[in-house]
Amino acid sequence: MEVSRNTRGEIADVVVIGGGVIGLTIARQLALRGVRDIAVLDRSTRFGSEASSAAAGILAPQVEADRADKFFELACASRDSYRSFAAALEEETGIDVELDTTGTLYVGFDDQHENELNERYRWQLTKNLGIEWLTGTEAQRLEPKISNDVLCALHFPNDFQVNNRRLVTALIQVNEQFGIRLLANCQVQSVLIKNNVVQGVELPYESISAPVVVLAAGAWSSSIVGILPALNISPIRGQMLCFRPALGTPRRVIYSSRGYLVPRRDGRLLAGSTTEDAGFDRRVTDEAVLAIRAMAERIMPALSNEPMTDAWAGFRPRSPDSLPVLGPSEDVKGLFYATGHFRNGILLAPITGKLISEAIIDELCSPLITHFLPSRFHSLAAAL
Repeated sequence: MEVSRNTRGEIADVVVIGGGVIGLTIARQLALRGVRDIAVLDRSTRFGSEASSAAAGILAPQVEADRADKFFELACASRDSYRSFAAALEEETGIDVELDTTGTLYVGFDDQHENELNERYRWQLTKNLGIEWLTGTEAQRLEPKISNDVLCALHFPNDFQVNNRRLVTALIQVNEQFGIRLLANCQVQSVLIKNNVVQGVELPYESISAPVVVLAAGAWSSSIVGILPALNISPIRGQMLCFRPALGTPRRVIYSSRGYLVPRRDGRLLAGSTTEDAGFDRRVTDEAVLAIRAMAERIMPALSNEPMTDAWAGFRPRSPDSLPVLGPSEDVKGLFYATGHFRNGILLAPITGKLISEAIIDELCSPLITHFLPSRFHSLAAAL
């Protein structure tokens, strides 16, 4: 049960600021490692109601990757852990998060798309990654509902999707089962620091003492006073549409250069998304609806006869270099970062939980995390 302004929470071993999939996954992993007194604080009245619920749940690092860099390594490691992550959550809670391992299809419509997909195909093939080249006819045989105008496609059998809203539900339930305090409608004003050591967090009407604080506040991370180094985490609006096609949905996620379609088991079809620097403006705009509809209908022409059943917007947290910010502060003992996941919060949840729990409990920074430490922004600030 989520609690609002729990006045009993004056002391904790760990305070996690942010109750989305990142914060909830970190709290679960800490509990699994034996940490007993954990408080997760969220500014909203309902946990996981921001970017975690607005997302599409795509787990597809290969689809958009043009090279095998450190972020690609991190993303693939997290994707590859999703089978065990989803299975463990179902065993712990009885909730099926609907991990769909059917694969992902990236379709191309013209010669330019064909050239771009061919480059992606070639480099991933040399790395022995799961990837298949399909002609338009082969793609339509795999997915009969896609357009006859598809010229070619890449099939990524190891890129998946998960029902992100069911994932949120499962994570809330498992946190409750572990006795983790989930404090909703709880606005953290600042991190309390003395002599460069974390003391806890300050709320409007009380403080919570804790030797460890994890910043996992997503798009709102920069609003919290006392974070060192100070980060400029921007809210990037993403708008999504939802359909319920009478003739059914594709079997797998379908990507194009302009957006994607994501089928759900209940017959819904999600279409998205925009990437807009619009501040905290949550409006769904006519312009975005038209653009997303056009993209969706190009992939699946039958959608031109289908009404939109829902639409929403969420705020992705983007760091200055568009990469996640993970690990301990070098300025403040006891302060840890888990923010800036941008468009990959759902994908990176399992690996973030693992890496942050190791950094806190074992004081170990995995090689996977070293490229994403908050200390990189010191050098960035010095260069400016």
